[in-house]
Amino acid sequence: RMSLREHALSLFRSAVGTVRPAPMMKRALKLQGDGCPQLLVKGQAFPVKRDLYLVGFGKAVLGMAAAAEEILGDHLVRGIINVPLGIQESLQRAGMQDMLLKPHSKIQVIEGAKNNLPDAEALKGAVAIQQLAEGLTADDLLLVLISGRGGSALLPAPIPPILLEEKEKLTKMLASRGAAIQELNIVRKTLSVLKGGGLAQLAYPARVVSLILSDVIGDPLDIIASGPTAASSHSVQDCLQVLAKYNLLHSLPKSVETVLSSSPTKPTAAENYSHVSNVIIGSNTLALDEAKRHAEGLGYAALVLSAAIRGEVSRVAMLYCQLVWLVCLGLTGLAEGPVGDEVRGNLLQLAAELEIPGLDLAKFLQALRGLGPDRPVCILAGGETTVQLQGNGKGGRNQELALRVGLGLHRAQATEGSSPQGRCEIIFFSGGTDGQDGPTEAAGAFCSPGLVAEALQEGLDVEAFLRNNDSYTFFSQFQGGHHLLVTGLTGTNVMDIQAILIRAM
Repeated sequence: RMSLREHALSLFRSAVGTVRPAPMMKRALKLQGDGCPQLLVKGQAFPVKRDLYLVGFGKAVLGMAAAAEEILGDHLVRGIINVPLGIQESLQRAGMQDMLLKPHSKIQVIEGAKNNLPDAEALKGAVAIQQLAEGLTADDLLLVLISGRGGSALLPAPIPPILLEEKEKLTKMLASRGAAIQELNIVRKTLSVLKGGGLAQLAYPARVVSLILSDVIGDPLDIIASGPTAASSHSVQDCLQVLAKYNLLHSLPKSVETVLSSSPTKPTAAENYSHVSNVIIGSNTLALDEAKRHAEGLGYAALVLSAAIRGEVSRVAMLYCQLVWLVCLGLTGLAEGPVGDEVRGNLLQLAAELEIPGLDLAKFLQALRGLGPDRPVCILAGGETTVQLQGNGKGGRNQELALRVGLGLHRAQATEGSSPQGRCEIIFFSGGTDGQDGPTEAAGAFCSPGLVAEALQEGLDVEAFLRNNDSYTFFSQFQGGHHLLVTGLTGTNVMDIQAILIRAM
């Protein structure tokens, strides 16, 4: 029979495959009829009265645009996409021809935002997109492709007279004072022509249809890539509050003061977006649903814990270790009793501490109880954890999470003596759906309860590697890198995916 590792790998591949640009676009977008053609987006029909235009920005947009051009054919008049610097060459090198535009494409590609920071090239692309949007009429249709990752940095167009450098300096000052990403976005949106619904407003009266690949927990439309086609839920007041909180009100450039003093006090009303349809076509939830279907096909009883896992890796690792413990108790018929109750109590406390949005853990534990001891179990989850950097090693949040889970399982085994874990085969993995985890070529890593003991035999001290945030070096040296998850670039990104696979021995 297939090993758990092979199963885990095929689950990850199926999850990522379903949110890759071509299959994702082909599921969401169709063109129907010749006389008066209609654009069908997830079943919704939009008549193509006159000309069809396309704009896009973000990491996965090149692949999305290639698929869109194939679907739209000659109906597409013109397009402009803003993508990360060097991406065409990277995809070419990786042999991913299907993600590149054909020669003589009607879509112009502008590369910018080196190191994911807005720059002159990204600004050039944003201005070209702005000009295209401003020239549209009521009979035109604008298709907007948005890929959350990198989308915000690739659409910088500060409201005049603010200069890009001034806006960047302000953003950096906020970040250095500890502002959260949500707070940075509020300020960016307020000072931007295209973000916070600006692009949709400029395209009026044309019909605007946005196809969105989400890389944000909960898929909030006004946060993904700073919401260029979604009504902003923030006003200039919110921006001033953020600036006041970090003591920046009195050191603003003159241009920023000018823009803030003349900004409308209320956000644009939702009814001003009646010409816009925003459709999420790829997300962590969709990827997890596909992985669940795949796991069930392999004979597992599969459950999705959450698509909103967040928090510090060490706490999240504890949550996963306790879940492994509980499933093993269930598979060995020991879940109902004082030990099971204690583990369930620990889990509820951890979940409350992590404040995972929308997670009803009590309900999840109830579903887990109902699985019965005869089938192998697969628990799936997704989201984005955070790592508190203490060392200067090489790694990423997924590899560190896997290593911490490995250490937690090892410790549990050591303290529990006759642990039910010993009667179960267990594998855990965590991987980034874009195929990259931190600054390494790995997407993530696998671990099992025996990992730490086996590493010690090879003279590798897991705790020392973790103290230095050096998970990648550990996995590279341990068993010839066999536990690394290496997929290469995937051309998509819907955050991370984790899975626990357990079967009784």
